[in-house]
Amino acid sequence: MFLRKTIAVLASAAALSLGVVGTAQAARTITYDSTGAALYESDITEAVKVWNASVKNVQIKKAAAGTRANFTIVSDPGWPRAQPTTLGNGKIWMGKQAVDQGYNKIRIAAHEIGHILGLPDIKPGPCSSLMSGSTGGVPCTNPNPNAAEKSRVERNFAGTAKADLTSVEDAA
Repeated sequence: MFLRKTIAVLASAAALSLGVVGTAQAARTITYDSTGAALYESDITEAVKVWNASVKNVQIKKAAAGTRANFTIVSDPGWPRAQPTTLGNGKIWMGKQAVDQGYNKIRIAAHEIGHILGLPDIKPGPCSSLMSGSTGGVPCTNPNPNAAEKSRVERNFAGTAKADLTSVEDAA
């Protein structure tokens, strides 16, 4: 009897710590500063909307003026790239090189944000994979993460997976 009660108590404690019982786990909020990429502001806003509609364990919002953001987005003449530091933090460059070649700007922004959320490149890959980046081809305009990409971000922000946060240089 004692053993059964002990197991029940331990199971309840484990369920609570995993967020299985009670209210749903609150989403982690991360913020961004895109003042250095004003040219791409509407594209970045749309990419953030895509991610916020796709996952629940993390939500992204623009940092209030004068506050420190989790990640910054700037524009430069090079190729788009991201440099994650820790999960949800880092820097994104919206490289003009890919934009000039005709790559979709919302897809570029969503792809690079994917790196900040802990996703690696999937290359080569199909257009249906957001993280396939430039290997989806110039005609690819899909800014949406696929089911596996969404699931990985959910796990990353639920604390059940360790993200690979190596520096990434790539195209959307």
